[in-house]
Amino acid sequence: MLGIIAVDFGGTNIRAAYFPSPQPPPTSQNKTATLASEGPDSVITRLIQAIESQIPKDAVDLRIGIGAPGPLDPRSGVIISSPNLAGWTNIPLRDQLSEHFGVPVFLGNDANVAALGEWRFGAGQGTDNMIYLTISTGIGGGVIADGRLLLGARGLAGELGHLTIESNGPTCGCGIKGHIEAVAAGPAIARNATDQLEAGHFSSLKETLSAQGKITSVDIGKAAQAGDELAIAVIEEAGFRIGHHLADLAHAFNPEVFILGGGVSLLGDFLFEPIRHSLREHIMDPAYLDGVGVLPAALGEDAGLVGAMVLASQS
Repeated sequence: MLGIIAVDFGGTNIRAAYFPSPQPPPTSQNKTATLASEGPDSVITRLIQAIESQIPKDAVDLRIGIGAPGPLDPRSGVIISSPNLAGWTNIPLRDQLSEHFGVPVFLGNDANVAALGEWRFGAGQGTDNMIYLTISTGIGGGVIADGRLLLGARGLAGELGHLTIESNGPTCGCGIKGHIEAVAAGPAIARNATDQLEAGHFSSLKETLSAQGKITSVDIGKAAQAGDELAIAVIEEAGFRIGHHLADLAHAFNPEVFILGGGVSLLGDFLFEPIRHSLREHIMDPAYLDGVGVLPAALGEDAGLVGAMVLASQS
């Protein structure tokens, strides 16, 4: 039977798991620090070690699926560049790992791979047209169109966090102004709250800022749950912008469902209600929202691992 090593490879951690068949859950998994600042050679060594630790002694028909930060070309298996991986430029990761292990290796963009996981085994099951958005430190995504992951000419499609929502807005981590990531991801929510505190607005978050020197979206979520008006307002502002963004995506892709994952999505109804309201407000015709839900992701932090398994099993 086909066994799969699935890898969720990020700038902070490497997670590897063994799936004895093409369905969750894995029978074993581990996590190790990426230590990305040490450069590609050291990171690839740790990646190999993480994979080796998951290979059973009796493995026969084995495949490896990897979700990694992009931009990357899934067809050639090359990581083109990555802001979160120092020194990673045109690294042929797929071929290096395939040569080392002597088995087929499949590489995909991490957010696209997570979309695959949610589509096959998460909140998107049963759909043929789905948009997945992960909202955390950044914003990424993936598009399932007519029952297939949309890749584009070079496999670079689905960078849903890098669409402009505010042309003169703050600069995104990619260097371009006004991307949705720059105005609605976790750091943007924290920055908005901090700016308002520094402008003299009242909030219980002022004590948190004074004690910690900074605030995070997690702090803001806790304050919102306690009824803090500023916390609720900054989450609503992010939700309004994300809803506007989803309306644009609805016009472009006409999905059956939007699925939202990532740490910021855990803000729950404080975020989802303004998203849904803004989506309705910015849609050009109600037909685009007929039967369309905006749902929380179901797989949590395992979406990348499950998606990497799906990638390897489908390819």
